[in-house]
Amino acid sequence: MELEGMVFHAFHGCFEKEKKEGNTFTVDFRGELDLSEAAESDTLEDTADYGKVYDIVKREMDRRSDLLENVAGRIVKAIEAEMPEFSVFSVRVSKQNPPTGGKCAWSRITMSGGSGDNDSKI
Repeated sequence: MELEGMVFHAFHGCFEKEKKEGNTFTVDFRGELDLSEAAESDTLEDTADYGKVYDIVKREMDRRSDLLENVAGRIVKAIEAEMPEFSVFSVRVSKQNPPTGGKCAWSRITMSGGSGDNDSKI
């Protein structure tokens, strides 16, 4: 299951301008789970709720952080706690036009969660 390109205006960053004006962020989610029952039954009860994933991401994006690592880490922890049906998943948080002192389209952090082994897991 994937949710790609969730867009938020949020106030993450270390600099005053970022905290006051905010910026555009995108979040991408990719999760693995057993979909064999849903493939047969064609019922919502046998799959993961996309809306719940979105609600978790939105809730965490609404909480201000200095670091993208903190935002991504909170999203991972919340999905692990609230949606244990995902055996493995990843969350990518991207910040548009980060303050690098030069031209840069995005800065990104990707973190993984779930029960599977992964080196980038928090």
